[in-house]
Amino acid sequence: MNKTAAKEWLQKAWHDVSSAKILFEANHYTDTIGVDLNYSIEKILKSFLAYENKKIEKTHELFIIYELVKSYLKLDNHEIKLLVIATKYHIAEAYPSFEKQMPSRNEIKEILEFTEGLFSRVCTILDIDKSDVMK
Repeated sequence: MNKTAAKEWLQKAWHDVSSAKILFEANHYTDTIGVDLNYSIEKILKSFLAYENKKIEKTHELFIIYELVKSYLKLDNHEIKLLVIATKYHIAEAYPSFEKQMPSRNEIKEILEFTEGLFSRVCTILDIDKSDVMK
């Protein structure tokens, strides 16, 4: 077990999700918020790999990462759907494309709430005090 490495991944995930929350509350661009949420979920999931000293896959495909860690964390079908949506934020929203429609605020709010809950769940599963990484 490598609790220190897991904490480092979770701290970076916290930075991303807290940025997303601040930007959401400021009514900022949803495409930018979506990229922060994608990175946060990615780092939250990868914290399991770090905890177990496993290879950290170089992918932003959240479902692929989930497949690697689902023995530690069970997501329901709706949560898996949210992973697929959040993956698109990195792939589709990070780069310019002609006349792209930004994610709706309602969708971003749902992903934000999911990400905050996921962060708490993973801290609990790994027995990591959230206050140790929320800085």
